[in-house]
Amino acid sequence: MSAEAGPFVREDFLVVDIERFQGPLDLLLHLIRTQDIDIFDIPIATITRQFVAAIEGIQAQDLDNAGEFLEMAATLVRIKAQMLLPRHGEDEAEDPRAELVRRLLEYEQIREISNRLARAEADRARRFGKGFVEPRPRAPVEETPLETTWNEVFEAALAVRPPAPRIREHRVTTRAVAMEDKMGLILGTLERVTRIEFSRLVRPFRDRMHGVMTFLAGLELTRRRDVRLRQVRPFSELWVYRSDRAGDPDEVEGATAAAEDARAREET
Repeated sequence: MSAEAGPFVREDFLVVDIERFQGPLDLLLHLIRTQDIDIFDIPIATITRQFVAAIEGIQAQDLDNAGEFLEMAATLVRIKAQMLLPRHGEDEAEDPRAELVRRLLEYEQIREISNRLARAEADRARRFGKGFVEPRPRAPVEETPLETTWNEVFEAALAVRPPAPRIREHRVTTRAVAMEDKMGLILGTLERVTRIEFSRLVRPFRDRMHGVMTFLAGLELTRRRDVRLRQVRPFSELWVYRSDRAGDPDEVEGATAAAEDARAREET
């Protein structure tokens, strides 16, 4: 969107490039400040003529971007018409230019703040790198004179009480179950009897660890061929035999089954 206008009136030599301005308020404020016009007493006829002349060169293809300029031109024409028409009652005390003046002053203030922030940013960029954070000054260290006497130190030392002794708990842990002890238990029992149920070996202890170690001890003795383990069916009683009486598997299995049947009859 580009347009340049020649002199608006004979005494003015204003050349306006629409692309320089960010909106209609920016252009209108430029016209007022350039000609040193009192913003509270705007000559609407002159300013309207200059504003319309500035946007006359807008091309048809730029109308989408020039909508705000056209709206401001219509507002200026409306204000000019209101000032020409006679007013009665409360309308006489109200200046049709008041709302426009308020918008111009707000825009000028915002533009001034934006320019100051931009200048401050540029000045900081020249002195510091991006992301620089100024270190905080350390608080001054002041020396405090010692005004304490030896009597006060001695009284403070006497007031110190030793900490109360803590009650330490003495926990007695159970002795670890050794596999050698369970192996000796199994072999010692089989010296008195030829066979025995696994449940009878672990029943006196009533501890899961003893049961686990007894089973591992039985497996180790089986690996050494010192004992034989037999079980008729899954989840049935596990029998431990001496190695010298477990030569015939069929005979051992039959004796074990008979013992299982007899035990089942006793339980029923």
